[in-house]
Amino acid sequence: MNERGVLRTRLDALAREIAKFGVVGAMGLLVNVGVSNLLWHTTDLQVVRASLLATFIAILFNYVGFRYWTYRDRDKTGRTRELTLFLLFSAVGAAIENGVLYTATYGFGWNGPVQSNVFKILGIGIATLFRFWSYRSWVFKALPAEDGVGVVAQGRGAAEQVPVERVPVEPAEPVRR
Repeated sequence: MNERGVLRTRLDALAREIAKFGVVGAMGLLVNVGVSNLLWHTTDLQVVRASLLATFIAILFNYVGFRYWTYRDRDKTGRTRELTLFLLFSAVGAAIENGVLYTATYGFGWNGPVQSNVFKILGIGIATLFRFWSYRSWVFKALPAEDGVGVVAQGRGAAEQVPVERVPVEPAEPVRR
């Protein structure tokens, strides 16, 4: 396969990954905003506390979607490590998301129902960029390439394989003391 074909295959794989991430994220958004609004209208919880609770419910929902659909072809060894990193990066994303809402609510006094939803969704949007990068880079790692062939895309039930250029590594010389 020529360089252009390899690039095209990788871009197609990235587009599919972004689309799947977006579908799970959109469903998580509905869970997050739905639970937030339910808590805002039926409890006496403060805006940001209710939002944090909704965020963590959505995080649990999203983990299942990411692990078993978006990143189902990724490395499945070390689930404890994976879940720990997922929760760590999700907590950072929650801080970003709810930091925007906190700033709008308590910094600027924008705490009406519509304003709370707008800043909640804005915070989710900003946090989503961080989450996409961190999940694909650190949490759901791609399987290593073997024998000069790497799995880069899933296409209609079977993984598509393309040649991966191997760079020869010279053995290190022993350190002389």
